Amino acid sequence: MSTVYDYQVKDRKGNMVSLKDYEGKVLLIVNTATGCGFTPHYEPLEAMYKELKDQGFEILDFPCNQFANQAPGSEDEIHQFCTVKFGTEFPQFGKIDVNGDNADPLFAFLATQKPFEGFGKGLKNAGLKTFADANNKKYGDKAYIKWNFTKFLVNRKGEVVSRFEPTYDMKDVLEAVKAELVK
Repeated sequence: MSTVYDYQVKDRKGNMVSLKDYEGKVLLIVNTATGCGFTPHYEPLEAMYKELKDQGFEILDFPCNQFANQAPGSEDEIHQFCTVKFGTEFPQFGKIDVNGDNADPLFAFLATQKPFEGFGKGLKNAGLKTFADANNKKYGDKAYIKWNFTKFLVNRKGEVVSRFEPTYDMKDVLEAVKAELVK
């Protein structure tokens, strides 16, 4: 059975990194954007990282510009924005595609392990669904990720255990991470 440890990704300097380097840790893998309505998620993500990193927790940040061009900067510009505005210290990787023919294999794997189940109920979520569907129509059956700040929780064995859409309450994400850390 495949795990996230079977994948390699590029860091923000273009160097290949094996996710096997994170073996034994609980991971939260996130596709991000600096100009999105969900960009403030960086704040609770960083707070979570600071609180839990010494317990074997890592956040892996993958900028992506596929959703309404909301991450147009270079890797260095994105990194500077995140560190200055939100004080992020967790690892940030190179900008990637998460959908389509050029989708990073890691994100295709994550999404097939935990497929999209909806943004939740309510008018705001219905509006996001309409906007996301229009944006992702061009990717057809390779529209793995529906919007920025989709989060995948990975256990210490490298197995994908949960998927959180950007509309999920960050308190619920924190509780799921804490529960995974004590397993």
